[in-house]
Amino acid sequence: MLRTHACGEVSEKEVGQTITLCGWVDTLRVSGKISFLLLRDRTGIIQIFLDKTLTEKYQHELKKESVVLVEGLVNKRPDNQVKREEKTGSIEIAGKGIELLSAAETPLPIDVVAETTTNIDKRLDYRFLDVRREKVKNIFMIRSKVYSKTVEFFDKAGFVAIQSPRLTASGVESGAEEFKIPYFGKTASLAQSPQVYKQMFVVSGLEKVYDIGPIFRAEKSHTTRHLTEFIGIDMEMGFIQDENDVMTVVEEYLKFLLAELKRVCKEELEHLGVTINVPKTIPKMTLTEARTILKDHGKILPDNEDLDAEGERIIGEHVKKRHNCDFVFMLEYPWAKRPFYHMRPEGNKKITKSFDLLFNGVEIATGAQREHRLEILEAQAKEKDIDFSKMTFYRDIFRYGCPPHGGIGMGLDRITQRLLNLDNIREAILLPRDPERLTP
Repeated sequence: MLRTHACGEVSEKEVGQTITLCGWVDTLRVSGKISFLLLRDRTGIIQIFLDKTLTEKYQHELKKESVVLVEGLVNKRPDNQVKREEKTGSIEIAGKGIELLSAAETPLPIDVVAETTTNIDKRLDYRFLDVRREKVKNIFMIRSKVYSKTVEFFDKAGFVAIQSPRLTASGVESGAEEFKIPYFGKTASLAQSPQVYKQMFVVSGLEKVYDIGPIFRAEKSHTTRHLTEFIGIDMEMGFIQDENDVMTVVEEYLKFLLAELKRVCKEELEHLGVTINVPKTIPKMTLTEARTILKDHGKILPDNEDLDAEGERIIGEHVKKRHNCDFVFMLEYPWAKRPFYHMRPEGNKKITKSFDLLFNGVEIATGAQREHRLEILEAQAKEKDIDFSKMTFYRDIFRYGCPPHGGIGMGLDRITQRLLNLDNIREAILLPRDPERLTP
């Protein structure tokens, strides 16, 4: 490695040592015979003093965002110059040498500063520069932990990781448009969901599976919460009593995830001004109960309708006020709004054994007990005018012994957005895809 230490990890333990640092020029100022350099890498910023003669060689190239290597002696700052609020505020580097590794062109196409007025579309065009801003970097450091802690939870809970294909013959999800692509003389679709494959491998004997990967929706939505490509966290489990078993696992997952994020992302969360509240238990509410609450707020929700964005917000605020919880499971969604493979309770064909999970007033997940009895599944497909006979490989799953099962699909991007109170979901994904954006 070119460097011996990362900028933000140098402390008083290294006082008296000569070290090598690499990073981006955050600030360079010349005062008399001294060059004052703030050097930045992923871990933080460190203050370096260099003799002016050391920087004269690169005086026309040492611009903001240029990449340099610096060798220097770690010194303790005078007491009156210590900045306890900064990670490296008690030390400074007396530079012995500097090498320019890569010069940055000027002017920069976007601001690389804490607070920027550059609009999000321009920032996304230069996302590699945008991520150099501490706020944006912290978002993706946290998102990375959402991913890794999700894997950790499901592994520890006995789930088997699967990677289902994203090129499919057709989608099982009936509520979204598919991306169609030519495929060697045939037409393929980009997967809207790993639903079929999750069920397939529960039935295979793996019993409990999870799949984290891209999901594609060809919907021309221009909202702050929709993308045409996003990362799904999908789980399916066999031998369940009912959908409550699925909700129990989801609740355990969220408690684990939030507690771990508080522990391992403390610095990033503090910088973003985010406080995580780990729920003791997640309340449940039926849509019938939600209708009463919405009516009290002057909003009418018809019997066969789903919650819209305003309805979700009202319910989220109600639950926060009454239960002091950021989450709520919404139950008993109407059959008219759910896929044919969702199970219905005995004696009531108007509702399903399904649920949505709201986080801070926004839906982040949908789950259900699936219908595992072939004859009922065929009848339900017929009710929705679906030709089940054409879904041969899906139908076969239920022909040779299928345990009662259920699962959930969550959005990693939307979890990150709601967790960090981001206004736009595009802030929660490095290179978002929406109806207008295919590059970079």
